[in-house]
Amino acid sequence: MALRVYTTRLLGRNKELVLHGGGNTSVKTTIKDIDGKKYEVLCVKGSGWDMAEIEPEGLPAVKLQPLLSLKNKKNLSDEDMVSYQKRNLINIKSPNPSVETFLHAFLPFKFVDHTHSDAIMNVTNRPGSLDFCKKIFGKKVSIVPYVMPGFGLAQKINEVYNKNPNINCLILMNHGIFTFANNAKDAYELMIKYVSLAEKAIGKLKSKKIKQIANYSTKFNAQDISPILRGLLSEKNDEKFILNFRTNKNLKYFINGKNVKSYSSKGTATPDHVIRVKPFPLVITPKKNSTIQEFKINAEKAFKNYRKKYINYFNVNEKKVKGNKVMLDTSPRVILVQNVGLFSVGKDLNSAKIAGDLTDTNARVISSVEETSTYKFIPEKDLFDVEYWSLEQAKIKKQKKLLEGNVVVITGSTGTIGFETYKMFKSYGAEVVLLDFNRKKLEELQSKINDTCIYCDVTNKRSVENAFSEICKKFGGVDILISNAGTAPSGTIGEVNDDLLRKSFEINFFSHQNCASEAVKIMKKQNINGCLLFNISKQAVNPGKNFGPYGLPKSALLSLCKQYALDYGSFGIRSNGVNADRIRSGLMTDKMIKNRAKARSVTTDDYMKGNLLLNEVKAEDVAKAFFHLAISKKTTGAVLTVDGGNIAASLR
Repeated sequence: MALRVYTTRLLGRNKELVLHGGGNTSVKTTIKDIDGKKYEVLCVKGSGWDMAEIEPEGLPAVKLQPLLSLKNKKNLSDEDMVSYQKRNLINIKSPNPSVETFLHAFLPFKFVDHTHSDAIMNVTNRPGSLDFCKKIFGKKVSIVPYVMPGFGLAQKINEVYNKNPNINCLILMNHGIFTFANNAKDAYELMIKYVSLAEKAIGKLKSKKIKQIANYSTKFNAQDISPILRGLLSEKNDEKFILNFRTNKNLKYFINGKNVKSYSSKGTATPDHVIRVKPFPLVITPKKNSTIQEFKINAEKAFKNYRKKYINYFNVNEKKVKGNKVMLDTSPRVILVQNVGLFSVGKDLNSAKIAGDLTDTNARVISSVEETSTYKFIPEKDLFDVEYWSLEQAKIKKQKKLLEGNVVVITGSTGTIGFETYKMFKSYGAEVVLLDFNRKKLEELQSKINDTCIYCDVTNKRSVENAFSEICKKFGGVDILISNAGTAPSGTIGEVNDDLLRKSFEINFFSHQNCASEAVKIMKKQNINGCLLFNISKQAVNPGKNFGPYGLPKSALLSLCKQYALDYGSFGIRSNGVNADRIRSGLMTDKMIKNRAKARSVTTDDYMKGNLLLNEVKAEDVAKAFFHLAISKKTTGAVLTVDGGNIAASLR
C-alpha cells in the first residue's frame, strides 16, 4: 500500500498525466477483516480523491473474488455495478470505488496505473490515429477503440488481454493509457516509457503554427467585463455562478486562433472533462477599440446563440441514448474572449478553477494536434453520453447550499465581528472575500484560512477600486457587501480635536460610501440583484455621553443606508443595516468597556448586560443579523437591532 500511494502521487503530481480526478490506480493485496479471515482485495482509487495527495483511505479495498466471478457476465447496468462494488467493500464507509474497478480487477497484475496523458490524447485525437499508434508503440501494447468507461469497457479489456497476454500497456483511443506490472516501480516506469514514446513521435511531425487573429486592444479589461459575463450566466437571479479569469501564453495562442470556434467545439481532450466544461465553449470576439457597452451587446447576442446551440445539442442527442435525460442548465462553463483571455465558470471558486485548469489542458492538446493535423474526437453522441452519465454527474452533484455561487465581501474582516460574519456566510456556501488595512492581522488570518484576503484601506478610493477589481478578476463580481470597518473614538463634542472628528468621519462614514459605490457599479453591471449591509451601531439613534466623535458619522451612515435603498431599489439592490450595541471586539476593548461603564456609573458586567434581556450580546449575534438581512429578499431600507433590547435606541 505504501508503494501504491507513493507512485500514485508521482503520477498525480504531473499535470500532463493527471488532472482533477482523471485517471486511477490500484494494487491487489490481502487484508484481514474483523472476522479474522484474510481476503484477497483490490485497493483502487476512490471517488473524490486526488491522486496527487492520496492517502491509503483513498484506495478503498474491494473483495477481489466477487469481482472476478463476473468475468463472464454479459451485461451489468451502471447502477448494479456500483451497488455490487459497494457491497463488496471491506469498509462500507469507504468512498465509492472507481467506475473502472472491474477493469483493474480483470487485469491479472498486482499494480495497475491509468492516466489521461496529454501526449497520449495528442496521438489518439486525430484522423488516422489507430495506424499512428501502431507505428509508435511496440508489440507489448494493445490499441483499444473507444468504449465508454464501465463494465462494458472492462469486458472489452478482458477480451483484448486474453488474445494477447504478453502486453504490459493498453492505449484506449480518445481516453487514456493503462500500464501494469507486478511491482509498483515497473508499472510506473512503463507509464513514463510509453508517454515518452508518444511525445517523441509528436516532436518528429511536421508542424505549422495556428493562424492568429490580429492583436488589437479594447477600451476595457477583464475585470471591467467579468460582471457583465457573470450576470449573463444567470438565467434566474437566484442562480449564480463564480467566474474566474486567467490568461497565459498557451491560452492566448489557442483563444486567438482564427478557427477557434471550429477546433474548440470538437470536444474535450478526454471524455470526463465534459462534465466540468460542457462539450463546447462560448467564444466572443470583441471589435477593435470596442467600448464596454458595445461588448455587452455583443456578449448578449453570443449568450443567446450559445443557449440555442446547447438546447439543440441536447434535443438531437437525447434521442440517441437510452433512458430519459433532464437537460442541465444551458450556461457555458468556458468563455473565450479573444484578445482578452479565458473566463472559467463554476458553482463555486474551486469548480471554476477546475474548469480553467481543464481548459488549459484542452487548449494545449488541441493546439498541438492542430499544428500537425486536424483535431478529431469521439462522436458528439458519445460525448453526450458521458456528460449525462449518472456516474459522472455524481462526482460533481452535491446538495446546494443556500448562498452557493454568491460572492460576499467583508470589510474590517480581521476584527471579531468581521471574522464571525465570515464564518457565518462561509457555512452557507458563499465565496467570502476578506478586506482589511491591518497587513499583519490579514497575513495571520490568511495563514489559517484558504479564502481570499486582500489588503484594502477603505478610506482610500483607489485602494477600494483596486480591491474590487481584483475580486472581479477572481470571482466575476460581488453579490453582498458587508461594510463593517470602523473605529470608536470618544470625547466631549465641543472640545474634540477637529482632526479626530474628521478621521472618524473618514472611517465611519466615507469608507462605507467608498465601498458601497464601488459595489453598486458592479452589481448594476451584473443585473442579478445585490445587497448592501452596513454595520451602523445604536449610536446612530441613541447617542452616548462623550461618544459624539463616533455617533455623529454613524448617524450619517444610517441616512446613507436608507439613501442606497431609495436610489437602487429599482435595480434589485437592497440596502439594510445592523444596529448593534456593546459587542466585545477589537473596537470595543476591555479598556473601552471600563470607560463606558464608568461614564454610566455601573460595573463592567452590568454595562455589558445592560439591556431588557439582561444578557450580553456577542459578535456571533451580529453575524446572524447580517445573514438574515442578506437572505430577506424583500427587505430594504431596514435596520435590525441587535442589542438585547434598548427602548431608547429602538427605531420608530
